[in-house]
Amino acid sequence: MNRLGTWITVAALGISGAALAEQVGEIGVDWAGNDIVIEAIPDPEVSGVTCHIAYFDRGLIDRLANGNWFEDPSNSSISCRQTGPIKIGDIDRSEGGEDVFRTSRSIVFKSLRVKRIFDEANQTLIYVAHARELTEGSAKVSMSTVPLYGAE
Repeated sequence: MNRLGTWITVAALGISGAALAEQVGEIGVDWAGNDIVIEAIPDPEVSGVTCHIAYFDRGLIDRLANGNWFEDPSNSSISCRQTGPIKIGDIDRSEGGEDVFRTSRSIVFKSLRVKRIFDEANQTLIYVAHARELTEGSAKVSMSTVPLYGAE
């Protein structure tokens, strides 16, 4: 789990069926303690699909030097793959899709989310990682797709 808040993902936000992330890597990017954290997120409603998300985690020295103590950047990257036989559960098939995962990126109003959208016509699951911010929104988006060849 990352240092800033993956542990609160389900408990504090009350997302039914939300996935819990497991930290699988951490890359130190500078001497100030800033890291890139990589987490594995299994889709809770589609067995056989795992997403890996990478995001920036600010270190203590960076927080002291630049202020903005309680917030991490919204930047993220996602890649999803079939990691076993795919079996689709009771998923939201609407155009808006549903949250698979979210975690706090600030003490109050910013979160990093992974949303799943089902493209039925092309038999593809689309996973979108994006930030949700109270003001000014965020155009920082990353997307990955998983084709459903012979899924149940």
